[in-house]
Amino acid sequence: MLTRRITAVATCLLTALSMPRVAVADEEPKGNGNTECGMYTCQVEVEVPGQAGGQGSGGSGAGGGSAGDEADGGKSTDLTNCTYKLVDPQPPAGSLDWDGHGPGDGAVYEETCRWNDSGDTIVRMVWLAEPPGDETTVDPAVLAQQAVDKMTLLGPDIASPRSAGRYTVGIPMWMWVNQSATTYGPNTASASAGGVTVTAIAKVSKIDWRMGDGSTVTCTGPGVPYTGSVGMAESPTCGHVYSKTSAGAPGGKYAVTATSTWTIDWQGGGAAGQLTEIRHSDVQVAVGEVQVVR
Repeated sequence: MLTRRITAVATCLLTALSMPRVAVADEEPKGNGNTECGMYTCQVEVEVPGQAGGQGSGGSGAGGGSAGDEADGGKSTDLTNCTYKLVDPQPPAGSLDWDGHGPGDGAVYEETCRWNDSGDTIVRMVWLAEPPGDETTVDPAVLAQQAVDKMTLLGPDIASPRSAGRYTVGIPMWMWVNQSATTYGPNTASASAGGVTVTAIAKVSKIDWRMGDGSTVTCTGPGVPYTGSVGMAESPTCGHVYSKTSAGAPGGKYAVTATSTWTIDWQGGGAAGQLTEIRHSDVQVAVGEVQVVR
């Protein structure tokens, strides 16, 4: 009789395995030497049928070895016909499912294997450095989100209005943002698993400006920089005119918030779709009155 350590997810049902003994895996550590638990997973010791150096064929397990071979020098526990499904969403950083790794380093899969060709199955979470091959069920939408996560999308890089500027009631304010891959787009990234590659392209489709005086301005472009030659004309694309000073606002300035809506188009794995991400930036703006000198 061999003793194995198997990682089991607390929410998965462990089917009857014809074992003499199974240590129960609760969500809190027991400290009895047989069960080691985290928030999402537990390590449990089980006795399995077989002899040392058994000849079971074994399926692919974490790290590319035979499933269940973490003990006894890598000897098989006779798990066969394993299939894999990419976990969506992936476990949080620090989960035992990552087997000491973390998001971005390989991925966590749901592994389903037969036990000794008896028809019984065992389901568990495993970390794999590389996709396990054609047997993996890959959801292109999951890969699309992974591609977006690589982009580091940020809020608007506000060029105007400026916190150091001084603006005047009744005079048009021109608003615009600096453009880069992370603050405006386009931004492109890809993610792959199980022979499937998804590519996503993100760009800002609009910026909503909350001006601090109760008004909101929606701009569908980055805005046009102001030049002295236009005088007191209003911005042709993105602007605002304050009707009262910011003297009564906290700190004597209006709290302006610019919120970007990122639209992400993706395709791959025979599918296509669109995702949306929201990011924002803030700036404090002082607005005063024209001073008349007599």
